[in-house]
Amino acid sequence: MEPVESQTRSETASGSLPSDSAPVAAPAEPARVERRRKPRTWETPPAPVPPPHLDDYKKIVGAAEIDELRFLARDLKGKSLQMINSTAVGGGVAEMLNQMVPLLNEVEVNTRWAVITGGNDFFEVTKAFHNALQGGEYKLTQHARDIFLMNNEQNRQRIQFEEEFIVIHDPQPAPLVPARKESRQQWIWRCHIDLSNPNPEVWGFLRPFVEKYDAAIFSSQSFARQLPISQYLFYPCIDPLSEKNKEIDESFVAQTCEEFGIDRSRPIVTQVSRFDRAKDPVGVIQAFKQARKYVDCQLVMAGGGATDDPEGAAVLREVREVAGADRDIIVLDLPPWCALEINALQRASTVIVQKSVKEGFGLTVTEALWKGKPTIAGAVGGIPNQIVHKLTGMLVHSVDGCAYQIRYLLTHPEFARQLGQNGREHVKENFLMTTNVRRWLLLLRILLTRASHPPTV
Repeated sequence: MEPVESQTRSETASGSLPSDSAPVAAPAEPARVERRRKPRTWETPPAPVPPPHLDDYKKIVGAAEIDELRFLARDLKGKSLQMINSTAVGGGVAEMLNQMVPLLNEVEVNTRWAVITGGNDFFEVTKAFHNALQGGEYKLTQHARDIFLMNNEQNRQRIQFEEEFIVIHDPQPAPLVPARKESRQQWIWRCHIDLSNPNPEVWGFLRPFVEKYDAAIFSSQSFARQLPISQYLFYPCIDPLSEKNKEIDESFVAQTCEEFGIDRSRPIVTQVSRFDRAKDPVGVIQAFKQARKYVDCQLVMAGGGATDDPEGAAVLREVREVAGADRDIIVLDLPPWCALEINALQRASTVIVQKSVKEGFGLTVTEALWKGKPTIAGAVGGIPNQIVHKLTGMLVHSVDGCAYQIRYLLTHPEFARQLGQNGREHVKENFLMTTNVRRWLLLLRILLTRASHPPTV
């Protein structure tokens, strides 16, 4: 297995295209699918779909794995668990909790999910903290500290913390830990972001809160920090039976593409992500424009926002400005309940891109791999845990590298097909919801044993 090579070798010398030295002659102008003049809008979410049951996963992972989950849960029946995060919609954390909480309840681990509240000023601060903890520049002011702590104190007064296990997701609610009710209550901090190179001011401010937890969970080995508490590695996951990932009828895929003006007779390059600078949507457009000089293709930029991300609207405006009037670039601002449409767009795609420059884990990569699509992604955060370069996908480090890999995959369909197959198997083995439930059950058993038999000094 080859290691990820340098930019020069891995992205520009892994094979030569006939058109490497100069653009080919422009192809004849293909017929364009007319885009809807008034695209369909979703003003209210549809009725929620009932969550799947454990037995529904047998057809994907086998009966033995489901039996194992029930066995692991036997000693946890009746135990109580509360998950707390910063948003109920938008982003991978909310999607995972929406599917995982019912499954934990099904095995009789009494689980509930609470969401913190706050005003725009609070979420502007937490977004800045999020960026800073992933290595961004930021000057921590006393005003930002005060807003952050005041909102957490308000949430501490509002939320009940009666469960035996309390799991706090990400930095936004990290200061809730002083609400611990009793010494035997177990508090876990689940960090989904890349902490490998945090802003020292912001991490120095948050670290004393994190050290009060009983354990911390990270999404990649490289994210872990030196802490006086136990640390665990949990890969995030997708639910293969969710609206976003389940098998869907080809007629719905065709209908979705027609409604959005996507021409299925031509190659489709797609990025699905929140409109966030860390996902580098402008860089994706630049890479697409470079690749299109050599291969005919169209670009779909599909995404939306999250309630805890106030920058999304500004980034969407930037994307639309860069796309301009280019008819081959289709920018879709979708509400968070359009999971079926996202599913259809991914299945219609020829190549999927996730050109992140900062990333926690990147569940949109997992989704693309699960659908068997050749995937190009930034070599950042937890993405290299999913994409083994040239085996399960292609890792890139720049706009030029992304453009090259788009061209390469579109002109080497057999290699692209094999990448897609390998990627799907990799997800099946490591990143499905059932695997995540198993990890949580094992962790709860470990913590329960540790609380019952504390170490002697």
